[in-house]
Amino acid sequence: MTDSRRNAPATERNRDPILAVLRTVLPTSGTVLEVASGTGEHIVHFAGALPALSWQPSDPDAQSRASIDAWVAHARLPNVAAASDLDAASDSWPVTGADAILCINMVHISPWESTEGLLAGAEKLLPPGAPLFFYGPYLRGDVPTAPSNLAFDQSLKARDSRWGLRDVDAVVARAASCRLALERVIEMPANNLSVVFRRQG
Repeated sequence: MTDSRRNAPATERNRDPILAVLRTVLPTSGTVLEVASGTGEHIVHFAGALPALSWQPSDPDAQSRASIDAWVAHARLPNVAAASDLDAASDSWPVTGADAILCINMVHISPWESTEGLLAGAEKLLPPGAPLFFYGPYLRGDVPTAPSNLAFDQSLKARDSRWGLRDVDAVVARAASCRLALERVIEMPANNLSVVFRRQG
């Protein structure tokens, strides 16, 4: 590709299983905010499949935002806004509201403060009953961790000691303090999970 579009090979493998879950989670209309949109390939796929929704991508990295906007332009999607400069860990988000929030593969490659900030931001933005959707690899106290995920966890910590797979129970506990209740945990391909929360009134 000669423009700003980036490619993440895992996206093509996981986008359809994720979309299948999102069809059961997202509202039929409204605005979906994606936090840490990365290359932009996910949101373009979802927005094309769910055209009744408005989509707001975001990423704190300028090159990622350029990739997102380039993918949107390439796909000619009228229901996707320009990528927003949003840092999940910040107390101030440049978004005033959302009817759903997605976060795919961020929690394990960012400091815990980013997850805390994301949950706090979701509490502020989401109306009662609205979903917060997480996807990625996690640790679970009652389920043996796949060797590949243990190796991945060690490689992440070697890159940055603040990174690593999070325990689902720790995320659920923190979410509860932000009035976000766990709805369900869904097994996904390649030892990943979809974790769905709902904003409580």
